Amino acid sequence: MPTSLGQILEIQHLRLRYPRSNDWSINNLNLCIRPGERLALIGPSGCGKSSVAKSILHLLPKGSRCEGKLLLTGKDPRILPQAELRKLRGKAAGLIFQDPMTRLNPLLTVGGHLLDTLKAHPREFNSIERKQRAEELLEKVGLSTSRFKAYPHELSGGMRQRLAIALAISLNPPLIIADEPTTSLDVAIAEQIMSELSILCSELNSSLMLITHDIAIASKWCERIAILDKGTIVEEGTTQQILTTPKSNVGQRILNAAKEREGEQRVKQEPKSIILKVENLRCWHALNGWPWKTNWLKAVNGISFQLHKGESLGIVGLSGCGKSTLCRSLIGLTKIRGGQIHMQGHNLLTLKGNQLIKIRRLLQLVFQDPLACLNPKMTILEAVIDPLLIHKLANKVDARRIANNLLEEVGLSPVKNFQHRFPRELSGGQQQRVAIARALATKPKVLICDESVSMLDAETQTEILSLLNSLQQKFGLSIILITHDITIAKGFCHRLIILNKGKIIEEGSIEKIFSSPTKEITKRLIYSSPKIT
Repeated sequence: MPTSLGQILEIQHLRLRYPRSNDWSINNLNLCIRPGERLALIGPSGCGKSSVAKSILHLLPKGSRCEGKLLLTGKDPRILPQAELRKLRGKAAGLIFQDPMTRLNPLLTVGGHLLDTLKAHPREFNSIERKQRAEELLEKVGLSTSRFKAYPHELSGGMRQRLAIALAISLNPPLIIADEPTTSLDVAIAEQIMSELSILCSELNSSLMLITHDIAIASKWCERIAILDKGTIVEEGTTQQILTTPKSNVGQRILNAAKEREGEQRVKQEPKSIILKVENLRCWHALNGWPWKTNWLKAVNGISFQLHKGESLGIVGLSGCGKSTLCRSLIGLTKIRGGQIHMQGHNLLTLKGNQLIKIRRLLQLVFQDPLACLNPKMTILEAVIDPLLIHKLANKVDARRIANNLLEEVGLSPVKNFQHRFPRELSGGQQQRVAIARALATKPKVLICDESVSMLDAETQTEILSLLNSLQQKFGLSIILITHDITIAKGFCHRLIILNKGKIIEEGSIEKIFSSPTKEITKRLIYSSPKIT
């Protein structure tokens, strides 16, 4: 039920401090959302966006200090008994997380998740109605009822996000909070998900709070934007006002970074010597089938391409097209069924022992989520020293000196302020800088960046891509950028490859791909990319 002022959400002078922290994650925040309104909450990494969502639903760790006025449909979630709080969470607000796989129970089926949610509110539905409602929800979000008994790991990223939306709208809440709901999806699937979410909000007359770091997405789906910085809203207004005349420094930086990302295009370069050559590469995965016949998932099916020295090659495609499988196969993390990979004239598939290790270290990978790939028990300095010692490239004294220099190279300066900190104590952009420094420790010739900026805000994306560009020039690196966002590839890469169902369907220079795409999937990727210009 709305508040006395007709608002679904009312926040005044809110402050939040987490346990064992001396800083306020949210500081004097004021925000209201009216029925049916669509508000985007945007800001740089670490500004407190997700903390706002957690505060609204009181999903805070014990010992947190949360002060100020907070009313959700007229009730303060902080003072409710646990039983009433659980009811409020599903009935007043539904939450859609960034990565549904981390929030879904791997032991529950798709239907089991929905039934479990509906059972928590027994007064709303009886046992027969629960099954009917669960199937109805699947149809609403575009999931076939044949998936009712499927498990989360059997769904694609887009399907899992559809399930997350079904769970969020299951009780027709007046407010839906979507916390970076499309970050891990390709642009075409993201477009579908946001379109479906927008339609559902209209059908339910639900308000939408879209938490995002991407001002282009915010401008496309929301009528109002609030910009958050250091836990405080520094600017708020209509989407048109924010896009045309942002008043805050943060708003201007976010808008300029987005425009720079869209407008950039790498200068065409003359081909240099070939450093990596892939021929007819095949990565097939055996699936359960008839005893006398093996069914194969042809994730990578006959891919051939070349990478030149100093070149940036973008590999783009829809979810499930084979991008990440190709990435893992190049560095030896996925079994290869056929084909050849030549690195500096050596076929990696025929090398063994120390010779293979020596060539393999010339190919290094920068992952999408730096926090997940860095050892949480190692300091930043130890994380960069580690590969130097593993490959016996330096003794402990020299390794420490080299690691300090690498941290300086990636912009973590002064190094003394970072070297003894742990990954969780850094922002997302700083974590990715550490991951890049670690990848550079073995002096690679080819750097493979697998969605390495997709989890970062536009301003930090621009910074990291600029860093990669400068490192490429300094060390003569060749870079393979794997991304679901063709706009990012446009601003960073010299050449593009479009993948679909394990095959290359289109390739060429950035200018050629964007001026005259020949395949429908390429056109769809270009059209679906969120833009502000």
